Amino acid sequence: MTRRPTHHRVVVVGGGVGGLAAAADLARQGLEVTLLERAATVGGKLRQVTAGGLPIDAGPTVFTMRWVFEGLFGAAGLRLEDELRLEPVGILARHAWGDGGRLDLHADPERSAEAIGAFAGPAEARRYRAFCAQAREVYAALEGPYIRSQRPSLVGMMADLGLRGSVVLAGLGPFSDLWSALAKHFHDPRLQQLFGRYATYCGSSPFAAPSTLMLVAHVETQGVWTVRGGMVEVGRALTRLAERAGARIRTSAHVEAIEMQQGRVCGVRLAGGETLPADSVVFNGESQALARGLLGAGVQAAVDRIEPQQRSLSAMTWCMHARTSGFPLVHHNVFFDDDYRREFSDIFSRGSLPGKATVYLCAQDRHDDDAPIGAGERLLALVNAPAMGDLRDLDPEEIDQCLSNAMNLMRRCGLQVDCEPSHSVLTGPPGFEALFPATGGALYGEACHGWMASFRRPASATRIPGLYLAGGSVHPGPGVPMATLSGRLAAATLMAHLGSTSRSAKVHISGGMSTP
Repeated sequence: MTRRPTHHRVVVVGGGVGGLAAAADLARQGLEVTLLERAATVGGKLRQVTAGGLPIDAGPTVFTMRWVFEGLFGAAGLRLEDELRLEPVGILARHAWGDGGRLDLHADPERSAEAIGAFAGPAEARRYRAFCAQAREVYAALEGPYIRSQRPSLVGMMADLGLRGSVVLAGLGPFSDLWSALAKHFHDPRLQQLFGRYATYCGSSPFAAPSTLMLVAHVETQGVWTVRGGMVEVGRALTRLAERAGARIRTSAHVEAIEMQQGRVCGVRLAGGETLPADSVVFNGESQALARGLLGAGVQAAVDRIEPQQRSLSAMTWCMHARTSGFPLVHHNVFFDDDYRREFSDIFSRGSLPGKATVYLCAQDRHDDDAPIGAGERLLALVNAPAMGDLRDLDPEEIDQCLSNAMNLMRRCGLQVDCEPSHSVLTGPPGFEALFPATGGALYGEACHGWMASFRRPASATRIPGLYLAGGSVHPGPGVPMATLSGRLAAATLMAHLGSTSRSAKVHISGGMSTP
């Protein structure tokens, strides 16, 4: 590997997957890179907690868009399969409804169509095939000009889409929300509910999120994997990649301020007074931490401030070591209540925990095999919640009611969960705010509401020379693969600026194994 000698110093603030990817790409190209992480370990939202004496993944649980990681490791001359042990999932998720019904979605779309036909009739199976075809077209239209590229403007996006891509998006309806688009495809409200859940993957309501989010259906048919050892292994693999490239990683290093000199960044100051000079800084944290002055007044103008009501979903999560019975769990399970609209009205309009909540349950010791586990198993249960962790504490009665509602829903679907209180660890919006300051507990940045939402997330380059952004709150969005792409886009943008006198040079992430 040829390294271009340079003395350009980069400090990456934050050791989530975006920061680790940026550090790896920049160090591989010969820059002097130091990554600083406030916590004792890197990984960001890829974290584990201990419940009942066992480590349980407490953050993202799904590995998709494998091509993103193949491209990142391939750029360093490595093979992803040598760095991570991935196992393909045959059953994407098992879905159940409190008023009856159970449906599996499969990695093979034709098996899903057959299951939908048995569940809701042959007409709905035909509609599902048409839905998958449209989702594939939407993904193919957006992958290059949006997902792989720096944040576009509306005019630039239309130019990059070309005639074919513009026709595909026009077919969705220019201002269509996801729920309305799904109603055109499916007549069974349970299927609308199931696929409407894709909006929550970016922390949003299906009744307000753009219809383009149907592309998630295509992403899932391209493969979903589990990671041997848990999702935290993704962060560990990226750490090894960055260090192998020459990046220096420091944990328990709390950055108090990004410092400025003559209108551009010049370094960072740590708690305790230590300063590190830098020619460029990549901030891999919640972009609102900049806007709210948590990194110093000098960089507040880097991004626009958003209001609490614009935040994405937070969550109530319970990591448990528990016994289960009565329902054949697989790795990913979703339990639906009977009033989906109320769930999001409670959260986004009333700012309260939902009275009728969907429950996601990750059974981390299971794969596609639903055989009973008698001695207890590791579970992550999640209920959507408002991002108000910096505005008020949750009342213990609210928490108890939320857990009771979740357990009752799963019980109506046939699942019994028996867990000792000492074997369960709760994290709610205030806890996520403490972990990720300036979020209020929001896990996905700004909510993706309205057809212009795709153009509101901050770009890789900021208004401040030398300051770049990565992470799930910036373009191209939340989720492990998208945050990883954000880090690569930040690195590519920085390198483009070093090689050009123009700060408007466009960048694009190539490579990987995408299948449009």
